[in-house]
Amino acid sequence: MLKLSKLTDYAVVALVRLGQKEEVTTSPVLSRSTGIPEPTIAKVLKVLAAQGIVISQRGARGGYRLARPLEKISVAAVIQAIDGPISLTTCVDGGECDARSTCGLVGQWDAVNSAILGALSAISLSDMQNHTVTPRRDPGSPSAALGPLATA
Repeated sequence: MLKLSKLTDYAVVALVRLGQKEEVTTSPVLSRSTGIPEPTIAKVLKVLAAQGIVISQRGARGGYRLARPLEKISVAAVIQAIDGPISLTTCVDGGECDARSTCGLVGQWDAVNSAILGALSAISLSDMQNHTVTPRRDPGSPSAALGPLATA
């Protein structure tokens, strides 16, 4: 199963909340408004600041603010900031694999990885905030035959 880390999930929540605020916001305020523990919010914001997604301001009126609007921050950028490169398998993009010489699928996961990266890059945090992300289904896929309750 593909699953995002809890920190990435928290990062998306924190960034969307920052995008709703006009002013610089502290990690305790963000913690209270999101329900995410303050040490966790502080850790996530520190990583996001190091990656240039948020800006940290020091001082009495210090805190965090977005480095760019939510429309300009993709879900892929947040995942990569928190969890590192998006790689479905160890062999994607020439990574190390013990079965490389006998596998027969060398390089084949690259296309799948690229498709997922493309989809995640096309969804902005603004889309997430506004609930404008719509699942895309291939009409011939098994999940399409299940109707509207099928997951994408």
